[in-house]
Amino acid sequence: LSSRLGNTKALLGILAGAGASYGIYKLVSGGSLKKSQKSVTSEGPGDIIHASSGNLEPQHLKVLLSRLQSSGDPAESQRILLTLGNAAAFTVNQNLIRDYEGIGTIAAFLSDPAAEVRVQTLNALNNLSMNVRNQDQIKVCVPQVLELIEVSPVNSELQLAALRLLTNLSVTDQHQHLFKTSIRLLLSLLVVGNEELQVQTLKVLVNLSSNPDMMDDIVQAQAPASVLLLFDAQTASPVLLRLLTFAGNLRAWRPSAQVAHLLRQTQDCLFRVMLDESSQLNGRLFRLLSHPDGEIQAQVARILTPAPRV
Repeated sequence: LSSRLGNTKALLGILAGAGASYGIYKLVSGGSLKKSQKSVTSEGPGDIIHASSGNLEPQHLKVLLSRLQSSGDPAESQRILLTLGNAAAFTVNQNLIRDYEGIGTIAAFLSDPAAEVRVQTLNALNNLSMNVRNQDQIKVCVPQVLELIEVSPVNSELQLAALRLLTNLSVTDQHQHLFKTSIRLLLSLLVVGNEELQVQTLKVLVNLSSNPDMMDDIVQAQAPASVLLLFDAQTASPVLLRLLTFAGNLRAWRPSAQVAHLLRQTQDCLFRVMLDESSQLNGRLFRLLSHPDGEIQAQVARILTPAPRV
């Protein structure tokens, strides 16, 4: 036992200074996924620590997961979660952590009182969610992750980390039904968030709106009328491009006359804000045809061009 504790302390001592980068996976054009490395800065200005957890042995992961379960120190829990998150950037470790029943151990820290611990938990789950088999276990966390977004400060790292995880879980339609009640929340983030939060929110909305089976829930969701104000030349291009993709997905949906009539009776729903004949969206889109960004012009032109009748 003493040798095991000694091994644990030595390992944690090494890993406390390591693991300062975690893998972030994001959706890219063409529906593919790529991994990028996001650096995490230490307390010292400009002091960025780069370390890899790819050389951790299976027994090290076991020790870390065991220590995480018994740790009552938030600072220690944060370091362990950071290291496990780094390790989860590698497929072999994604499988090992699942096989060691580590996903549930990690997910339990979503309810930790310390915000920093919750952020590292979300980051670890984010990397683990790149493994399809892991998603089957992580999907049960979606309601709790949505609640974290709702109660966390706007533009906080907690919200961003939660949205990154939801982006991964919404890439395919397998778990998108779990997001049906989240549309109103996501739309509200668009009008209160900064550019980074808007981009991350739109990644989720674009994923969901790519699925025709989700469209009924999306267009019925209550939407702030001010979302139309984002269709403006002053909106940052990364936000506007994704917003136009979202709008294009909505415009591709064709409701029956009966459904459209029912939606017009629904006060403040997204259909009335963005799709109804009375919507001001068309006027704002026409003004964007003169946007200096050629890609934005092309997106707007595609939206305004009627789809051919089949």
